[in-house]
Amino acid sequence: MTTSGIRTVLVVDDDPAFNRILCRTLSHRGLECIGALDGSMALQEMRRVRPDAVILDLNLAGSSGLPLIAPLREVRADTRILVLTGYASITTAVDAIKLGAHQYLAKPADADSILRALTDAVTAPCDTAPVEPMSVDRLEWEHIQRVLAEHQGNISATARALKMHRRTLQRKLAKRPVKE
Repeated sequence: MTTSGIRTVLVVDDDPAFNRILCRTLSHRGLECIGALDGSMALQEMRRVRPDAVILDLNLAGSSGLPLIAPLREVRADTRILVLTGYASITTAVDAIKLGAHQYLAKPADADSILRALTDAVTAPCDTAPVEPMSVDRLEWEHIQRVLAEHQGNISATARALKMHRRTLQRKLAKRPVKE
């Protein structure tokens, strides 16, 4: 598979095992791959290496990875950004594309799908969204994540915007939605 000008890839995922395996897989495909486990490490590696592409997990340690898109693009505007997530929804796909991601892909995804998403032209976000309607719990989780992103991760401001108690919001954030 051709990598269409992509030689270096930054993988930003808080799961060390997944990060390591994806980097190893991409390295076997002839790409230089650098792993980062959080946002600050990702920005540090972005400035140091200036990769051609970034694979960004949507959920980094319980918070959204979407606020990282703009700072990553500030370092290198032509970097292709793929948002990879186990919590795919139309809302987050649209948000990711609006913020500057080139593609959005739901987990599980194999190396060929990831490379195709990095090298192909941007497709409509709804092409990668789940076909089945989301459960009420999942819709709530997605809504909370969107409002949290709008408030730059500020729990108190998000709780006020959602008209719920801060501790209730923290409990909801601690729970992971059921994968559908």
